Parts: sequence; structure tokens; C-alpha cells
Amino acid sequence: MADEKKLTVSEVRKTIATSLAAAFGFVIALLWNQVVTGGLKVAGVDTTFATITFMGWIGYLVTALVITIVMILLIILIGRWGNK
Repeated sequence: MADEKKLTVSEVRKTIATSLAAAFGFVIALLWNQVVTGGLKVAGVDTTFATITFMGWIGYLVTALVITIVMILLIILIGRWGNK
């Protein structure tokens, strides 16, 4: 047990800060979910699957893929901006 590490105040603070940042990010994501869903409804994209057809499902799948790609690109761009 000679390799035991002591927990420092700095490490605890860093862990708490990371956890809080993740929690705040989750809240932000929930809010943006509503924004994106509302925008899709305004654009006429049905997101309820109330009366699902194969073509409707394909349309929803394509929409989800496009939005995912756009979000990944934005994450990369914002990550690069944040590292400057």
C-alpha cells in the first residue's frame, strides 16, 4: 500500500468543478432540445411519430443524421475556438 495517493483539496475542487460543468451542460442541452424540436415543428417536420410511415421514418432519420453532423462540426469549431 505504499502507492496510495492522498486526495488533495485541489483534486477535490477540480472534480467538483467538472461535475458542476457537466450538470450545467445537461441543463443547457435540455433547453436546446426544446429549441431544436420547436424549430423542426416550425419547419414542418413531424417529430411525434403519431402516424408513422416508412417514408416519414426515413425523413426523420435523415433529419437526425444531418442535425447530428452539423452539431459535431459545431462542437469541433467551438472546441478549437476555446483552445485559442
